Amino acid sequence: MTTLTREDYARLMEVRLRAPEEMRQALTTRRRRPLVGEDGNLLLVAADHTARGMLAVGTDPLAVADRFTLLERLTTALSQPEVDGVLASADVLEELAVLGMLDDRLAIGTMNRGGIIGADWELDDRLTAYDPAHVEEYGLDGGKLLLRLEDTDPGVAATIELAAALTTDLADRRLLCLIEPLPYLKDETGRARLDPSLERLVKAVAVASGLGASSAYSWLKLPVVPEMDVVAGATSMPILMLGGDPGTEAERVFGLWRNAMAMPNVRGLVAGRALLYPNDADVVGAIRTAADFVHPTGETS
Repeated sequence: MTTLTREDYARLMEVRLRAPEEMRQALTTRRRRPLVGEDGNLLLVAADHTARGMLAVGTDPLAVADRFTLLERLTTALSQPEVDGVLASADVLEELAVLGMLDDRLAIGTMNRGGIIGADWELDDRLTAYDPAHVEEYGLDGGKLLLRLEDTDPGVAATIELAAALTTDLADRRLLCLIEPLPYLKDETGRARLDPSLERLVKAVAVASGLGASSAYSWLKLPVVPEMDVVAGATSMPILMLGGDPGTEAERVFGLWRNAMAMPNVRGLVAGRALLYPNDADVVGAIRTAADFVHPTGETS
């Protein structure tokens, strides 16, 4: 198992200071792999939270803030053979590439992270990270976009238009487009909150499925719910279940993930805090629990 050391981290900072071109080179020259293999499933670690200012886990508002700790947990996760890759912003992907952690792993670049958590404009999910041209230029395996739907915010229409354009552009380049459609509502203070309604989640799936001039390279990243048969039945697209922060309900959430894998188009999991910051701090244990149902035969894809 690979573990990040302080010496590794110091070397990374020296690269940033003295040889920044090596960051791009490390990413573009990494050893690539197919998107999926025999079992057709994927176990991805999500690390794009910081790009939207999301740093909290449980009651700790700065749990993800320390970059050494984040990279240490990511290198531990990516050294597990069952982990297929990582979803992250450019800073994290370049750091992992310099550390040599992306060979034979998928690298998915996050794209629209402009909706800073807690901001008045939080639902204005503008393009602030990768764009399709740079996803291709830097040798990434695909791009991920966030599509939050809220019925009273007029700015959401522009986000839908952006999402459609990104979907088309990635499809034209024959690159994965991982779409995360989420129904939102605003509480009495005007703050955006995830809508737990099954009906609106299914509606969001339908909207996301119809984006762009081609859906051939589109996958969906969706929250897991007890009625996953209804949600998965609303599309033929491959689905990766999202993680979030399960808090003290990790056992229940892992159980929902396990059950949802029975759906034919549910093809795995892309989770961040649930795998990187579990309550017991056992990253390897969380990865192996997830791998038991994502790659049940022990084969990675």
